[in-house]
Amino acid sequence: MFKDAKAFSGFSVNDIPRAKEFYGQTLGLDVSEENDALMLNIAGGNPILVYPKDNHTPATFTILNFPVGDIEAAVDELTRRGVTFERYVGTPIETDEKGVFRGGGPLIAWFTDPAGNVLSVIQED
Repeated sequence: MFKDAKAFSGFSVNDIPRAKEFYGQTLGLDVSEENDALMLNIAGGNPILVYPKDNHTPATFTILNFPVGDIEAAVDELTRRGVTFERYVGTPIETDEKGVFRGGGPLIAWFTDPAGNVLSVIQED
């Protein structure tokens, strides 16, 4: 039924102007506005819908992963741009002082958007 559907993902935020600035300026994505919402025009084809929701509750899981060739450089650059990486201490996903998980599997570092949604940069081998 949906085999040929060009599905896309979406998530809510509580402040579209702040989200537009964060995704467009801080992360450097191509962002367009449509019907009081945002479209994140990412590589790979299908955009991601970012829509306003008055009673928004941040996602407690990773909603968007950005594969990078060099996680150290990505974390350093995003930190320079004002992004704060999550620190997990005393948990199975313990991160280092930069916020990078190095405990097996791909290197990954989590951060949040202005609405509190969890995003990550993940080392692509």
